[in-house]
Amino acid sequence: MSAAPEPLDPPQLADLPAPPEAAPAPEAETAARADDAAQAAGRTAGELARAAERKAAALLAPPAPTRLGDVVPAPERIEPDATADYLLAADAVIRVSADPAAVAVAGQLAALLRPATGYPLPVTDAATPVPSGGIALDLSGEAALGAEGYRLDITTDGVRIAAGTAAGLFHGVQTLRQLLPAAVESATPATERWVLPGGSILDRPRYPHRGAMLDVARHFFGVTDVLRVIDHLARYKLNRLHLHLTDDQGWRIAIDSWPRLATVGGAGAVGEAPGGYYTRADYQRIVAYAADRHITVIPEIDLPGHTHAALTAYGELAPDRVAPPPYTGTEVGFSYVDPASERTYDFVADVLGEIAALTPGRWLHIGGDEAFKVPAEVYAAFVERVQHIVAGLGREVIGWHQIAPAAHADRRILQWWGTTGEDPVTTEAVRRGARLILSPGNHAYLDMKYAPDTPIGHDWAGLIDVRRAYDWDPASHLAGVPAEAVLGVEAPLWTESVTTLAEIEFMLFPRLPAIAELGWSPRSTHDWGAFRERLALHGTRWAAAGIAYHRCPELPWPATPPVPAPRRPSPGAEPAEPPPVSRSGEPPVRPGTTPPS
Repeated sequence: MSAAPEPLDPPQLADLPAPPEAAPAPEAETAARADDAAQAAGRTAGELARAAERKAAALLAPPAPTRLGDVVPAPERIEPDATADYLLAADAVIRVSADPAAVAVAGQLAALLRPATGYPLPVTDAATPVPSGGIALDLSGEAALGAEGYRLDITTDGVRIAAGTAAGLFHGVQTLRQLLPAAVESATPATERWVLPGGSILDRPRYPHRGAMLDVARHFFGVTDVLRVIDHLARYKLNRLHLHLTDDQGWRIAIDSWPRLATVGGAGAVGEAPGGYYTRADYQRIVAYAADRHITVIPEIDLPGHTHAALTAYGELAPDRVAPPPYTGTEVGFSYVDPASERTYDFVADVLGEIAALTPGRWLHIGGDEAFKVPAEVYAAFVERVQHIVAGLGREVIGWHQIAPAAHADRRILQWWGTTGEDPVTTEAVRRGARLILSPGNHAYLDMKYAPDTPIGHDWAGLIDVRRAYDWDPASHLAGVPAEAVLGVEAPLWTESVTTLAEIEFMLFPRLPAIAELGWSPRSTHDWGAFRERLALHGTRWAAAGIAYHRCPELPWPATPPVPAPRRPSPGAEPAEPPPVSRSGEPPVRPGTTPPS
């Protein structure tokens, strides 16, 4: 199942007008108009009575515990209304446009809310869904909202999310989820007033590419772990999962035409860790699960370097035609497939062809970094030929910014991971037509340590605390690159030292939401002081969801951290036992295990 196509270039959207404010009117006239509107919508006397009861309860109830402005990433426009809080009741219904993709989003919303609320929350479709005391998801076709934008309105009578696409509805659902009390993340019914703050939100993404990369080659992570990572991306409106599938230590995807790549090349990992690989069915399950959450999987086959595992499986690809023994270290730059051999290009065409057939997204990532032993001219010729192979498959090529010197290919994208603000070679490639995904190593590499005492990770690009992950602007980060050439941001997580799901989560949270906000929110909302306050509130949510995270000292966390409860993954995922919170200087560990000394 694939997500609806999304525009690659940043949309030029006109500002939507603010909702008009109603003119003051006498109480009797206001009541009469409300009654007329209700009758026009075909509501029964009983429904009118329940609506009046909800309004009266809202006037007497304490304010919602969550504010409309507590959302991460920050919405484009927020208009709070303290008089319009909505209390989700046990008889609430989710009404949705009669479109299969929209109905699927409504089902996901119900599945998110049922465990903690204990409410049945039936889903029903309608030509024009209205809240009527519940939640309405309206595929309204508002073109100005773009491919992923939405409008959310909360009144005493219910919630309406309107969007032009199912992706927009899905992102609106993630915002709705954040506006409910944190206990909504519980896997079991919680005693809570499920009240939402009144008001309106208009929201659209700044960039079309908002992603994270998971390296499954250095250490292998099974399907269940990857599905949980997808859930984390969806929570913060990220829409790309870049899977680094191959490297020196392991080949993680089955290729029918070259079967030993997986069975031999996938047998190992860094150190003495077990290897593994995804079957075609495994990979398709990951792709479909991501697509259901409006996330596109971008597979990476790293070439011509980082190929030791492939050479171990097929020595004929090596320059000396000798298969080397498996590699379990962490050095880089020593391996490469023979760029002078036609057999190499048969291999590349076969592998990329099979990957393309399994991947509905538009992009294939060809790596291209750290091929230190390949002469520059030979390297450029290799990349140019591989770019043609990708184009012949009807796909668009992405490569690390080291492919910049090669001749330009139509719609080519460079993923830039430098650590300075200047790169003349990349800038020249942009002048020739390349576009950029920004992953600066000293801001977005989530395998970097938070602080010197962080128990896992590296520091070659510097220490990256949450503020460093947040305080930069993709539009102006690289000198000489115009803002319109930047497609978005991506946070890579390399796994030389990351070995478990608990450690993945420890490195993602709380920095991943910082990158997500850079990719989604307008630059005008960027404010570290406000962001740290909003983000700290999410620690309670992560704990309730059983997500491991680092309680870094620069955020004002709640005084008493809640104890995480066991959490089932989102519908469609397999159970994964959640780890506890990690504090500064302590490695994340699984329940029932002993932390390393």
